[in-house]
Amino acid sequence: MIRAAEPRDFDRLVEVAIASALFEAEQSELISQMLRSQSATEIWLTAEVEEQPVGVACLTPEKMTSGTWNLLMIAVPPSHQRKGVGKSMFDYVQSWIATNGGRMLIIETAGDPAFSYVRTFYAREGFEQEATIRDFYEKGGDRVVFRRLVDPLD
Repeated sequence: MIRAAEPRDFDRLVEVAIASALFEAEQSELISQMLRSQSATEIWLTAEVEEQPVGVACLTPEKMTSGTWNLLMIAVPPSHQRKGVGKSMFDYVQSWIATNGGRMLIIETAGDPAFSYVRTFYAREGFEQEATIRDFYEKGGDRVVFRRLVDPLD
């Protein structure tokens, strides 16, 4: 089940994000602050299995665009990876965007070899690699941008 994140989920969602290995433990406070002070335009989602949060996603509309959304975070811990949780979240996000008049979803990740499985997942989900910004995060730490048009709902 995927639903809007609630304050009761916040501590567990931080744990989920850190356990996913996409974020460093030092980033837990930043993620916690993002959850607790989310803007009115951010959409935070929780994936549940047996009433326990096992996935987190955050999306927001891109400023100064018409219908473009940015998936800032999608994280599933290893214990629930390769079980359809991430795919279900992607499908839900895209359906939500289409329902709310969106037309495009972008997602960004690191170009580091350790993130190759993430980039492979995005490509498998129909995202196209659109750009690479070299040395974005740090020297040698590229940012890779993917995009996908969202099918409108009839």
